Amino acid sequence: MNPCIEAAISVLNHHGVVADRCEILQDGHTLVVRLTETLVARVVTDIDGPRQGLDWFERETAVAAHLTLHHAPVIPLHHDLPATAHQHEGYAMNFWQFVTATDAEPDALEIGSILHQCHEILRHFSEPLPALAILHETMAILEGSVEKSYFDAATVDLLKRHLQQSIDVLAPLPAQPLHGDAHMGNLMMTTQGMLWTDWEDAFSGPVEWDLASIIWNAKWLDNDQNFVDQVLESYQEAGGKYDELVLKHCLIARAAVMSAWYPILYPSPSEERVRKLKQRIEWLRDL
Repeated sequence: MNPCIEAAISVLNHHGVVADRCEILQDGHTLVVRLTETLVARVVTDIDGPRQGLDWFERETAVAAHLTLHHAPVIPLHHDLPATAHQHEGYAMNFWQFVTATDAEPDALEIGSILHQCHEILRHFSEPLPALAILHETMAILEGSVEKSYFDAATVDLLKRHLQQSIDVLAPLPAQPLHGDAHMGNLMMTTQGMLWTDWEDAFSGPVEWDLASIIWNAKWLDNDQNFVDQVLESYQEAGGKYDELVLKHCLIARAAVMSAWYPILYPSPSEERVRKLKQRIEWLRDL
């Protein structure tokens, strides 16, 4: 059996929960596996990756627990396990309620609204989160990129320059807890409605970062301005506010962050992913 799954089952056994199935839902940087009728384990498979220790996983679990408690539109943590990050045999993991996915198309007019709902609940999250964490983490990754041959020196300099400029602009601005990686892949259509998931990148920053994360692909890869407009309008109609200039800097930083993480997230990328990476880098070069 996969050692990640064995580790998750061991943690369940320790808490008196018996796994009665093994249904892999996602197999990548993290393994998502359904182990009971109602329980899903999410296990970090890349134990030698850039994120070591449990601090980031503890932040995700704490944020998710807060959102679950206040009935936010999120996949909830599972009630049979302590609401904390767990670790066994070097594998970090947490446990979630199983939800049934549907084939329904997400409504752009609802996406901005439920993001604002999460932002409002997160404003009252009392634990400190690192400021602009993913941007600073990405800068550290880029410092080693030339030696590891991820990108050539000119591309590394390009990504670092845009990141540093964005950090300089964003750091002094009002900040609050954010999702941190609020792209469409982390938004599930379920029988319980549209739910956010995957809070591992949660950090403190301007709300425009989450908006940029949602609209980047639609705006620059898919040429779907209608989707962009509807998301931003629904965020405002729900009571949210954003600044166009701050959003622009977040779009730039988002492109740099995603580009830098590609070799880590997709070590054997498809042709489609290679094309998207090239488009992001070319977009940054053209600024």
